[in-house]
Amino acid sequence: MSTFQKFSGNPVFGNQTIGTMFDALVWMDEGRYRMDVSVRKQKACGVSFSEDGIHWSDPVITLQNNLESGWEDDINRNCVLKIGDIYKMWYTGQAKGHSYIGYAESSDGIHFSRPLRDPVLVSEFPWEGVSVMNPCVLFENGIYRMWYSTGKNYEPNVNAYAESADGIVWKKSWINPVLTREKKNVYEQDRIGGCQVIHTDDMGYLMFYIGYRDIDTACICVARSDNGITRWVRSPLNPLITPTPGEWDADACYKPTVLWNEKETKWMLWYNGRNYHTEFIGYAEYHGRNLF
Repeated sequence: MSTFQKFSGNPVFGNQTIGTMFDALVWMDEGRYRMDVSVRKQKACGVSFSEDGIHWSDPVITLQNNLESGWEDDINRNCVLKIGDIYKMWYTGQAKGHSYIGYAESSDGIHFSRPLRDPVLVSEFPWEGVSVMNPCVLFENGIYRMWYSTGKNYEPNVNAYAESADGIVWKKSWINPVLTREKKNVYEQDRIGGCQVIHTDDMGYLMFYIGYRDIDTACICVARSDNGITRWVRSPLNPLITPTPGEWDADACYKPTVLWNEKETKWMLWYNGRNYHTEFIGYAEYHGRNLF
């Protein structure tokens, strides 16, 4: 049973015409909701805007895949930050059974270009398997902090952490991976994956992540840490979102993205739900602040 209440009009983004939309990041940009999202049909990253978080504009492609690069036949799972006047994007490039993390930037938040030919993060260690993907980046005290998923290419296995002074050259934490499955929890006994990390004043760092009961069945969970790296504690409310039999998200609920609505004292959460081969974006909310 889900802790968050799903919106009765779900899904809120994506349809048979537009196609599969997945692994979004929602944030406030110039007073409106901005959704950076993966657009499967175009093998690209896109953006959509909303005034209420429910009704979204048609997606506009922000970065297209680049077949010439050799490592991004498909691109997806991006994270965008606005630092000063520049929009900075970290995204997943996929080719030949491997995933990598690349970097792009933009002055208007719509048209992104690559200043580099090569990815900024690749798998290097045995525990990283064949993929690094699904970057979540925060900029704090002059340091870029990235949480990313790694392991298998179809679905990753663990979440890891890295830091950078410029957002391009990254140093991975020596204690990686920072979050792994807990077998005692049925909802994540197979693996964990794609996350969003936010920094709060009262609960420290919150990691909203995917828990996999098996490779095809997923739900949404949250854990907290004082420093965003060590001593992660699961919420007793887990799982926050679970599949609803017979509905559009009957098979799996993936990649959460979350905002705190101070005015209405509620958590706003978007996720991609899957029913067989179709995947769209849904919305759910939780009234009250404390998740622990």
